[in-house]
Amino acid sequence: MSDGKSQIKIRFFTREKDESLQVQDTPMYVPIQLKRYGLSEIVNHLLSTERSDEDVATTPFDFLIDGQLLRSSLDDYLVKNGLSSEVSLDIEYTRAVLPPSYLSSFSNEDWISSIDVTSGIEVPQRSIITGSYDGIVRTWNLSGQVEKMYSGHSAPIRAVKFLSNTRIVSAGNDRTLRIWKTKNSPVGATNNHEDMDDELAVEEGKTLAILEGHGAPVVSLDVSNETSRIISASYDKSIGLWSTDYKAMNAVDSMEELTKSTNNKVSTAAKKRRKLALKDGSIRRRAPLSLLESHTAPVEQAIFDRNDNTVGYSVSQDHTIKTWDLVTARCVDTKTTSYSLLSIAQLSSLGLLACGSSARHITLHDPRADSSSSKITQQQLIGHKNFVVSLDTCPENEYMLCSGSHDGTVKVWDVRSTAPMYTITREDGETKDKVFAVKWAEKVGIISGGEDKKVQINKGDNIFKSEQ
Repeated sequence: MSDGKSQIKIRFFTREKDESLQVQDTPMYVPIQLKRYGLSEIVNHLLSTERSDEDVATTPFDFLIDGQLLRSSLDDYLVKNGLSSEVSLDIEYTRAVLPPSYLSSFSNEDWISSIDVTSGIEVPQRSIITGSYDGIVRTWNLSGQVEKMYSGHSAPIRAVKFLSNTRIVSAGNDRTLRIWKTKNSPVGATNNHEDMDDELAVEEGKTLAILEGHGAPVVSLDVSNETSRIISASYDKSIGLWSTDYKAMNAVDSMEELTKSTNNKVSTAAKKRRKLALKDGSIRRRAPLSLLESHTAPVEQAIFDRNDNTVGYSVSQDHTIKTWDLVTARCVDTKTTSYSLLSIAQLSSLGLLACGSSARHITLHDPRADSSSSKITQQQLIGHKNFVVSLDTCPENEYMLCSGSHDGTVKVWDVRSTAPMYTITREDGETKDKVFAVKWAEKVGIISGGEDKKVQINKGDNIFKSEQ
């Protein structure tokens, strides 16, 4: 350890886009015993000197060295990594992030499999949408009251997504997607009076259309409002591409399956589907625009590229990440890993895909990288103790994401570091019930749900500390 007088040569740099937070990268010597607070004081002093403003607000910073968040003194870092005090350190600084403190939780009737949040300037107050293993979609206000329930699925729901202020889409183990009507479209939203009359005939809270085409549970959904498309992932090894407007898809004859089989060798599941088809016989049914096939095992999730909605990505239990041209419905790239991939999120401004795995880690991949290269993984984020089944990115920081795991926790990450920044436990701090879904929502926070049958909200907006 140091004698308290040793110094080390360092150079500060940052990737913050705010020019007011950037200092000159001139090398300097600092005491080796400094920790985060002391380094933060130095950066703030340099900032105030460069701006000639002594009254500027102090900004707390975190520090990274070679991808490690500094949680000790510089001296301890050197000892831990077997480095001499003669080395020169490049230290990245970034605005410090507030801990995701617990805010509230709401009790549900069954396991929560999926979460989304309403958005758009026309929504006066945001609502949380959940899909549950009891087969019911619920919308909640932020006080924890159920505003509306949507019942129609005959098996657990696995995915829900907000389509518009009047529409929700859900999917589940009954192998179908359902487009729900939350309320009537605004007057004048369509010039076709026949379409308006058609929609007015459906009650609020009821199914506008059932989307059929998958042959196994449908476990993931994503929506592109720009192209009016829905993408689904299924355990039948395929990916479905659908329209948000049921009128743009071909009709399916709900009675066809009932009449085409004349023998008595029909499974119990098929009989149940026939019974349900008769029950929902009056609901319009639609076929997919296309089914994308290339995976060799169940597909866990599919998403649209945020920068180009004609491109999609999918991950599967077959260990692969696939890139899709959604215009031609062709797989254009396959990256093979050594583990089942269970979740995916895009860090669009960084050009990276984050994938949660059965190997308990999160891997970062560049979809543009050569798939024949031995290095298809750019980085691994390590910290979970069980499957990583849900990912979402931070609305305020391009480097941050959150992950939900079967180990009962949600972890918050800065992808410039391989270790988690924070760990969110369930409300009581002890429950190890699996987390199935996370959503990082602007103006709401980090929302999670799972086996404990609770929607939990932790702080996740205005994440930057404003003062020391």
